[in-house]
Amino acid sequence: MELSVVSALWCFILLFFFIHLLCFILADADFTLLRAALCGHRPEAKLKGLVVWITGASSGIGEELAYQMAKCGSYLILSARREDELNRVKRYCLECSNLRNQDILVLPLDLLERSSHEEKTKAAIQHFGHIDILINNGGRSQRSLCLETSVDVYKALMELNFLGTVSITKQVLPHMTQRGTGSIVTVSSVVGIAGAPLSTGYSASKHALQGFFNSLRTELTDYPKILISTVCPGPVQSQIVHNAFTEEVNKPVGTAGSQEYKMPTSRCVRLMLVGIANGVKEMWIGQQPFLLFFYAWQYTPTFAWFISNMFGRKRVQNFKAGLDADAAYFTKPKTS
Repeated sequence: MELSVVSALWCFILLFFFIHLLCFILADADFTLLRAALCGHRPEAKLKGLVVWITGASSGIGEELAYQMAKCGSYLILSARREDELNRVKRYCLECSNLRNQDILVLPLDLLERSSHEEKTKAAIQHFGHIDILINNGGRSQRSLCLETSVDVYKALMELNFLGTVSITKQVLPHMTQRGTGSIVTVSSVVGIAGAPLSTGYSASKHALQGFFNSLRTELTDYPKILISTVCPGPVQSQIVHNAFTEEVNKPVGTAGSQEYKMPTSRCVRLMLVGIANGVKEMWIGQQPFLLFFYAWQYTPTFAWFISNMFGRKRVQNFKAGLDADAAYFTKPKTS
C-alpha cells in the first residue's frame, strides 16, 4: 500500500515537471507575464480612457502600440521625428477604433533635442490635461564590430537611447508624482540583460536604461501607484535593423537580414499591454531560444556564457561573410 502511494506521488511530481517543461518550451514570455495574460486584468478594461504618450510611434513596436492602444480606447500622444509618418499612424488609429480626431495628438519629437522636451511635455499636458502612461520606445539599434566602430557611434547611441529617454522621463515624472499616479514603461531589450556581438554600444545603452529605471523604481517607494516597468524583448519583426547604426554614424546598414525568425510585432505588443494593465515591473518577451537566454543569464550565468559564446561566434562569422547575422541563433553553430 505504501509503495503504491509513493509511486503515485512520484508520478504526480514527474507529470508536474513535464507539464511545466512543455509550457516553457512553448512559452514566448516569462511566467509572471504569461500568468497575467491567462488570469489577469484585460488591457481593454484597464487602459480605456487613459492618456498614453508613445515615443518612437512612427514605425515598429511604437506603431503597433498606437494601433492596439487605440483599439483599447486609450487617448494617444504620438511622437517621433517624422511628422508625416505620425499622421499616417494617426489616420489608421482613427480607422480601427472609436477615437475622435481630438483624441489623438501628433507631437513631433526629437529625443536628441533635449532642450525641447519641457515644451513638448507642456503641450501634451495642455492638450489632455494629464498623462497617465509614458512609453519610452524611441531609439536606434547597432550592427557593427567593436574594433571597426567609431567612438562617435557609441556617443550617438548613448545620447539617443539613454539620455534622450532619461530627459523625457524627467519631464513627465514630476507631473506623475504630483498626481500620485502614472506609469513609465521603457522598451529595453534582451541585450539590456545579456550581451550580444555586433551590439556593443546598443547593449551598453540598454544596460544603462535597466540600471537607471531599476534604481528609479526604488526611489519611488513613497508613490506606490506609480509603475516603473521595463520591457525586454528578444528579436521582433520591425524596421529597427534598417535604421541601425554601423561603424560610422552616417553609414547605412548593408543588409537587414530576414524577419521570418522573429516574433510578430502584434504578439510582442499584446504582451506589453497585458504587462502594463497588470503592473508587471519587468517583462521578458521572446520566442525560444531567446527566452531560455533570459532565464540562463538570471540563474545559470556560467552556462549562459557558454551558449552565448557558441552562438556569438557564428553570428560574427555570418556578419563578416555578409550573411544574415541573426540566423546564427536558428541554425546549428560549429563548436570547433
